[in-house]
Formats: sequence, C-alpha cells, structure tokens
Amino acid sequence: MAEPGAAAAGQLTACALSSWTCPRLLFLLVMLPLLYLLRVPFKISDSLTSAPSPAMFGTESSLSMFLNTLTPKFYVALTGTSSLISGLILIFEWWYFRKYGTSFIEQVSVSHLRPLLGGVDNSSPSNSNPSNSDADSSRQSVSECKVWRNPLNLFRGAEYNRYTWVTGREPLTYYDMNLSAQDHQTFFTCDSDHLRPADAIMQKAWRERNPQARISAAHEALDIEDCATAYILLAEEEATTIVEAEKLFKQALKAGEGCYRRSQQTQHHGTQHETQHRRDTNVLVYIKRRLAMCSRKLGRTREAVKMMRDLMKEFPLLSMFNIHENLLESLLELQAYADVQAVLAKYDDISLPKSATICYTAALLKARAVSDKFSPEAASRRGLSPAEMNAVEAIHRAVEFNPHVPKYLLEMKSLILPPEHILKRGDSEAIAYAFFHLQHWKRVEGALNLLHCTWEGTFRMIPYPLEKGHLFYPYPVCTETADRELLPTVFHEVSVYPKKELPFFILFTAGLCSFTAMLALLTHQFPELMGVFAKAFLSTLFAPLNFIMEKVENILPSSLWHQLTRI
Repeated sequence: MAEPGAAAAGQLTACALSSWTCPRLLFLLVMLPLLYLLRVPFKISDSLTSAPSPAMFGTESSLSMFLNTLTPKFYVALTGTSSLISGLILIFEWWYFRKYGTSFIEQVSVSHLRPLLGGVDNSSPSNSNPSNSDADSSRQSVSECKVWRNPLNLFRGAEYNRYTWVTGREPLTYYDMNLSAQDHQTFFTCDSDHLRPADAIMQKAWRERNPQARISAAHEALDIEDCATAYILLAEEEATTIVEAEKLFKQALKAGEGCYRRSQQTQHHGTQHETQHRRDTNVLVYIKRRLAMCSRKLGRTREAVKMMRDLMKEFPLLSMFNIHENLLESLLELQAYADVQAVLAKYDDISLPKSATICYTAALLKARAVSDKFSPEAASRRGLSPAEMNAVEAIHRAVEFNPHVPKYLLEMKSLILPPEHILKRGDSEAIAYAFFHLQHWKRVEGALNLLHCTWEGTFRMIPYPLEKGHLFYPYPVCTETADRELLPTVFHEVSVYPKKELPFFILFTAGLCSFTAMLALLTHQFPELMGVFAKAFLSTLFAPLNFIMEKVENILPSSLWHQLTRI
C-alpha cells in the first residue's frame, strides 16, 4: 500500500500535469519572440566576465549568432503557429467536453499519468478512505436511475405518427421504443402462449422491429380468433385517430374479459395457469386504462374519472401503471381541487415513490390559495404570510425534486412530445409533466407568477456540490445520460442540472489562443513598438533577480565567485 504522503504527492503531480503541462509548453513558444526582441544580456559580475571559459564563450557566441540571423518574420510565424496550435486544442477540448462532459486532457492524466506517478487508484478498496466508503454506501441505498413507463404516454398511430407525417421528425428514439417492446413482452406474453395459436403469433409480433410486420402479425392472429393483445397492437399503432383507437380497445376489452374470467377459474391449478392469469390481468388493466385515456382525450372527462376510480378499486395492488397520475390530471381538468387533495393525501406519502406530478400538483394547490393576491413588492415590505410561506416551501420542494420543470411551465424552453418512458427527476419527466399540466397552471390565476418569483430560491437551500439533498436524496448524476437516450436530441436541447462548469484547460487555452493571435498581429504590424514593450516588460520581470544578484555580489568576496566559476 502506498504511503499517504506519497499518494497525495502523486495526486498533486497528476493534477498539475493535467492542468499545466501543455499550457506551459505553449507559453514557452509565446515567450521566444519576446526574448529575441529584448536582446539584452544578463548582468554578470566583473569577476565572472574577466575570465570566461572557452566553452562558455563558444556557446554564447553561437547562440548570439543564431539569434541575430533570424528575421522578425520567423518570430511572427512562430507566434502565429502557437496561436493555431492552441486554437486547435481549444476546439478539440470544447467538442470533447460537449459530447462527454469532461476534459480530455484531465481524463487522460487522471487515468494514465496518476497510476504511473504513484497516485491513489479510487477503484481499489484498500486505498479508499472511510469517508468515501460511507458516501458510496449511502448512494447504494438509494435506487439507481430507473426508467419508468410514462403513465400519460401518447398513442403511436394517432399522435406520434401524425406528428411525424406533419413535421418529418421522429419524436421517439430507438432506445425508448426498445424499452416499450420489452414492456409489451413482459405484460402481454407468458410461457403458455405456445398453447394458443393466436397468442403464439403475437408473442413473435411483439419482438418485431418493423411496425408493418407487427401490424400484419396482429391481423393474422385476428384471423384465427379474437385476440385481445392483437387489438391492443392495432389500437396503438394502426389507428390514426383516437376514435378508431377507442373502437379497437372496446373490442380488446370484450376479448380480454373473456380470457380473464377463464384464467381466474383455473389460476390455482398450477404455476402455468397462475402465470397465464397474471398475464390476462395485466392485459385487462392496460385496456381499461387506455379506454379511460381515450375518454379523457375525447372530452368525456367525468367518464374517464369514473373508469379510473373503478380500476383502482378493482386492482389496488397494480401500482406499476401509476393510474393515480392519470386520475390527478383528469381531476385538475374538472377543477375538482378537493378530490385532487384527497388523492394527494393518499399517494404523497414518505414511504411511496415521488414524482413530478405529485410534487408539483401539491405545490399548485398551495399556490392556488394565495397566488391571486400575491405581490412580490408587498411581500418584500411586510414579509410572507403563513399561507404564502407554505406555498413557497411547496414550490421549493417540487423544484428540488425536479429542477427542470419550471422552465417549461414558464415557457422559457419549448416543449416537445413526451417520450413513452421517463426518468424520475430528469428532463424527460419534466417534459411529460409540463406537456399535460401547463394548462392547469395557467388556469390558476397568479400561480405562474408565484412560481416565477420563487423557484430559483430553491438552489440557495441545496448544499453545493450536491453532496446531500435538502428534502430528498442528492440529485442523481446519471440523469443527463439517460435523458439523451430517451429524448430526440436532434431537435431538442436536453436540460442539464447542475450546469457543468467549463474545465480550466478550456478557459486557459481560449485565453492563450486569443493572446498569441493578438501578439502575432501586433508584432507583424508594429515590430519596433512591440520590441520596446517587450524590453520594458522583461526588464521589469528580471529586475528583482538582478537586484538579488547585485546584493549577493556585494556580500560575497570576488575570489569565491572566481572559484565557483572554475568549478
């Protein structure tokens, strides 16, 4: 095991190399023209110059001859070349930072130079200190960045495909659609599908990548018998309107209820029957939920609310679909705020997973009580009332959970179609929430004004650099990577929190590039003036050294200097 002192020295050396090695080389290239323009020999004592060695005299004469033969154009070209090199490094570093979020030189130095210099390897458990191990264990207790099915996801045929027909853009990424295919295989297939020909065909259909192949397989399965999953596929992908999708889901409901009743009677006859009943339950719940969403989209909101309530009573244990979030959105559309508060009282619990819908809906209800009369000028004079304080705290709580939402609600960023999967506390969840709930915030008078005045105050309460949260766990570091997979980055700029600071090397290289380019231009245009400036600069720079040398010469005897020069 490396000693702590050696390990610390290795880390400091690696960091120094990562930040200063290449800039110093470029700095030397920049200083060469200045040294030439100065052309003032260093002051040497009389005893030293009285008896110079032949080797020293030959070296100085050769160097002086070499420097005198060089023209000013050479130094202009040298300075311009250094500016070009630093500019190329700047462009590469900026591209690498935008793509991977880190500095290339810092990453290489930490990965390759630190082990060579005896630095501590963070991956080895023997060298990790107790504080790091405690932090890692606390992070492991928190669930990793898990991608969830969007409870308010749109219909592919009736909504996503229509967007593609109009704009020519693909609103869904391959990663998002691949996750949906995995969900369909999990919810709509089981091991006993080979016993029924239609289900066997649909088992292959859910694995197809080509949409037309899936639709053809669904029609083939319907030619054999009424298959609920085949109707689901056609309603999701072939129907071009919500009305057509609702008709197909009603046919799927009729077939799905029959399968559910038959499997319910035989579910205790063995493991195979139990698996089949679980699959039929998932199919029935999915159909009823999508029928309720069709009613909501077609304006029959009260009917949708009734269907969702009945579904939650009939299957209270199936929380994977997050039907309560559909119910909250429908109740907000009806402006039934008392019912919304009742749903929040049940699901906004410390033991249950949070979401942007729950946190921001709770903030909206508390803001609704004070937003119509809220004035930032009056609040600054008299202070916040208890009700206003509760509303501000609720907004801070919601912003801490997902800091991306306010920019969409305040229309500081443009919205896109929400993906089929979301990442909790990520940009994808913020888009999905704002897409459906922006209208509810606009309906409450003054709510967006209160949000605008208070949401940025959240970041003053959160410790930096996010080593711990205030009301929730620390903000996960993996949201940006997952959101870039879920969202179409071709026409959408992914929101990143916290904002990454530019590495020092990029800033230093940018300044060096600008300085050397300006120096080359001035040297070319005004060589004499730049020579005077360089002489004055270097004379001032070496003045302390010359002063020290004079004092040393006065203190030490001349014979000692003569002996030192001979050595």
